[in-house]
Amino acid sequence: MTVDLLCMGEPMLEFNQLPIQPDGTRHYLEGHGGDTSNAAIAAARQGAHVGYITALGNDMPGDSFLALWAREGVDASTVIRTDRWLTGVYFVTHDDRGHHFLHYRANSAASMYTPADLPRAAIAGARMFYVSGISQGISTTAADAVFEAIDIARSNGVKVAYDTNYRPRLWPPARAAAVMHAAMADTDYALPGIEDVRILTGLTDPGAMLDFYLRLGPKVVVLKMGESGAYLATPAHRVRIPRHAVQVVDATGAGDAFCGSFLARMLAGDTPEQAARYANVAAALKCTGYGAVAPIPRPPDVLAALQGVAGNV
Repeated sequence: MTVDLLCMGEPMLEFNQLPIQPDGTRHYLEGHGGDTSNAAIAAARQGAHVGYITALGNDMPGDSFLALWAREGVDASTVIRTDRWLTGVYFVTHDDRGHHFLHYRANSAASMYTPADLPRAAIAGARMFYVSGISQGISTTAADAVFEAIDIARSNGVKVAYDTNYRPRLWPPARAAAVMHAAMADTDYALPGIEDVRILTGLTDPGAMLDFYLRLGPKVVVLKMGESGAYLATPAHRVRIPRHAVQVVDATGAGDAFCGSFLARMLAGDTPEQAARYANVAAALKCTGYGAVAPIPRPPDVLAALQGVAGNV
């Protein structure tokens, strides 16, 4: 298997709360989540040839993911199936404070992944390898597998990208920071979220955050700032990218859409700034629909929105 972008992590079947009915009952939309899977699909929708590394249970959610990736053109030849463990599931609820997650992932198939399970030839043959803090936070063996995968990628000239995506229910901030920052020292593209960085480093100034991650070693850092847009830095250049205004319905997976779109555009030959501007709009458009995957936009919609932004400058 040879792909442009090879992603690794934990996919989870999603049940996303729809608006509460007049009689107070709740209905949930079945969908698909898991940060790196979302990013893989976002990248595939932007035209990249994408593959995925994980383990799934021999269960309905696992079957659903294989069908999803087949529809989306994501190569699943490096996905392991097992009878020993189940595929994770999570619920998303919404209120005035935003969206909230309830995960059922203890002893999931993906969390049982070990370094011995890695598809070494596939990693060595990719153009880019992508993981997140969740990829490492789900278990010690998964964290070790990510470290080894990064080593394989680096030793074979494969670019590496990393999104912090800190989840406090998985691990305490001190351990998360130590593991994530050790991994990110060997990456080319750091894609942290501003709220994550506040927790992991104690920093509050976006410029200082960029300094911190550049000092770790990545040559490109994109600080995702949600409704405030993004802030891109290289050793020689910095630029703020303003938010793209939309009517937000559900922000679940917006950061994943950003990462997948950014990496796809980098692989297509964009400059980091071009890729970040594209990804910023793609992430905003994702927020106009429910679910982590279904609303991820395709290039015609993103390009049309970008033309609108250019026309207003």
